[in-house]
Amino acid sequence: MARILSIDYGKKRTGLAVTDPLQIIANGLVTVSTSQLFDFLKDYTSKESVECMVIGKPTQPNGKPSENLARVEQFVNRWRKAMPEIPIEYYDERFTSVLAHKVILDCGVKKKARRENKGLVDEISATIILQDYMQYRRSSLNV
Repeated sequence: MARILSIDYGKKRTGLAVTDPLQIIANGLVTVSTSQLFDFLKDYTSKESVECMVIGKPTQPNGKPSENLARVEQFVNRWRKAMPEIPIEYYDERFTSVLAHKVILDCGVKKKARRENKGLVDEISATIILQDYMQYRRSSLNV
């Protein structure tokens, strides 16, 4: 089987997470500069088998698009044109950053470490998106 990769797309930094080849476990992969994201993903997908990618769809709590949605859509369109063999899907990312901050605090990460590793929230957010997506997929297959 191939992996599923998730993306928490940000203006400056983008968090990535990936499943194991059997699609059982979601793990944080890395946080990359958004300006280097496309090249990183092309390189990664040339080395690893990726079935599909899931990108967080940035919406406000009321369901309206957030300001980052235009940037995300631009990236998705670019990816679909360049790499149509690896589909990319949107998935609701509301509250993932809040949950990621909570996870970091609950794990006891010190304030200094949180300041020094700003990308940690992005990577954890991507992992949460991927876990939710995997749960959604499993539940829709069992219906």
